[in-house]
Amino acid sequence: MNEAKALALLKKGDEEALEWFIDKYSAYVGTVVSNILQGSMGHEDVEEVTSDVFVTLWRSAEKLYPLNLKGYLSRVARSLSMQKLRDKEIELPLDEDILILDDDSEFDRVAKEEQDDMVRNAVYSMAQPDKEIFLRFYFYCQSVSVIAKQMQMNPSTIKTKLRRGRERLRVILSNKTKGDDLSESKYS
Repeated sequence: MNEAKALALLKKGDEEALEWFIDKYSAYVGTVVSNILQGSMGHEDVEEVTSDVFVTLWRSAEKLYPLNLKGYLSRVARSLSMQKLRDKEIELPLDEDILILDDDSEFDRVAKEEQDDMVRNAVYSMAQPDKEIFLRFYFYCQSVSVIAKQMQMNPSTIKTKLRRGRERLRVILSNKTKGDDLSESKYS
């Protein structure tokens, strides 16, 4: 069965189609959830959120298209994980942040928020397709081979762009912590 056929069956309420999606994507969804919850919650919580992702898939099947179901599952997994953290009253420094930081003091929390803002701004300042590759790899947990296939690029090109992106972020963040303006960077 392929994804389009499974989705068509899922839209008709076929439970076997849901099982097909669970078999195919549960490891991926579980990894996304686990990366976000990162030790702040137990294995049971990871399993619960992972199950909730597939419940959401079941309930919203009518609205879905087979073009980017993996991306949809990733977004739902991130959203439900963040909601789980909010429900448990674990404070997140930024809404879209994956990192869970300890609040030792108000000063540390503010410093971490500023650092998160700098990282986010540096990532968003990247040109396409570098920005998309970086986000897919680090925020959506896609492998190099998946990114290469979906973006129709060579895997070694993806690896090179990721390495250059990391170098660029290191330079930008180093310049920012020294007080330099982002626009003064040679990478702007």
